[in-house]
Amino acid sequence: MAAFEYEALDEQKSVRGVVQADSARQARSQLRERGLVPLEVRPVQAAGRRGGAARLVRERALLLRQMAGLLRAGLPLEDVLALLAEQTDRPAVHRPLAAMRSRVREGAALSEAMAEQPALFPPLVWRSVAAGEQAGRLETVIARLADHAERRAALSRGIVMALVYPLLLGVLSLAVVWGLLGFVVPRVVEVFSQSNQALPALTRSLIWISDALAGWGGLLLLVLLGLAAGGALLLRRPGPRRAFDGALLGLPLIGRVVRAHASALFARTLAILMASGVPAVDALGTAASVMSNRRVRDDLEQAGQRVREGSSITASVAEIGWMPPLTRRLIAGGEQAGDLAGMLDHAAELQEADLEQTGAVLLAVLQPALILLVGLVVLYIVLAILLPVMNLSQMLG
Repeated sequence: MAAFEYEALDEQKSVRGVVQADSARQARSQLRERGLVPLEVRPVQAAGRRGGAARLVRERALLLRQMAGLLRAGLPLEDVLALLAEQTDRPAVHRPLAAMRSRVREGAALSEAMAEQPALFPPLVWRSVAAGEQAGRLETVIARLADHAERRAALSRGIVMALVYPLLLGVLSLAVVWGLLGFVVPRVVEVFSQSNQALPALTRSLIWISDALAGWGGLLLLVLLGLAAGGALLLRRPGPRRAFDGALLGLPLIGRVVRAHASALFARTLAILMASGVPAVDALGTAASVMSNRRVRDDLEQAGQRVREGSSITASVAEIGWMPPLTRRLIAGGEQAGDLAGMLDHAAELQEADLEQTGAVLLAVLQPALILLVGLVVLYIVLAILLPVMNLSQMLG
């Protein structure tokens, strides 16, 4: 079922909002059943097209934290949504909040209003809120969701910050080497070609690389960009993307980061849902939906199917190879002790600590490796230029 934005007329004014429907026609039918005259109905754009998923995660964390605080202060839900909508100037956040306020004023529950805003509030949020509404623990559940969103934003920010410097260093180094070989080296080696002396093999190889880049560098760059674009298009297909994600999990150091991130996100998500009172089958399905790695998502969906067939969560995740043994043992202990949510929280904390440590190790390895690689390339260029100079000096001497 998809989400559709609408603009419609009621008896007095124009209203905007979002409805869940299988098609635009069904969305218009729902609006007419509410007594509205639909003017425009269009699919809701994905979160990534609306200004970045990472920024929406930070916005979501802030909204949930403020919502929990305002509800605990005793403000009515409608006033809370009105305040949150007034304080933001981003259309991607203001419009969903305004639509949620309209739905709440019509008598809908907060979880129903959130479910109609999938870009801002994914299934993890509205399903937990729905369980919290049934249990009478709405403020507590929203506060836990805020904690989860803040941890997830901090975790993603830490990974990005750990990779920014090596990537920046690699791009700048590649640009410098490309400039040296394409523009500087040809002018230097032109002197050697006019001297009619036998050049060392190292210098000849440098001249060949420089000539190749000068003559075919543009075409090579276009080929590389084409391969990158083709790879990106190929990864949009389920089969190749699943194979790529599976291979990513098996890499020596990067794979450990991916596995630790997936395990921490799974444990934290499942802990939130189980503590909120969401059934195990629905909780596993929601935990699978938040995973970006297709292989991880498929494994969790299969685990949910095994739970639906009567297996325990411990037995259902026992066959998942990428999940660390520590996480599986804590899940087993949590089921036996009747405190699965608490054990999952503990597992998430341990995996997040392991992820931070692994990220630090990865950063410590990548930086010297890149510096060493750039140093070797520069040494190669310097030697290729100096060897003929030394030979010429000896001949003149």
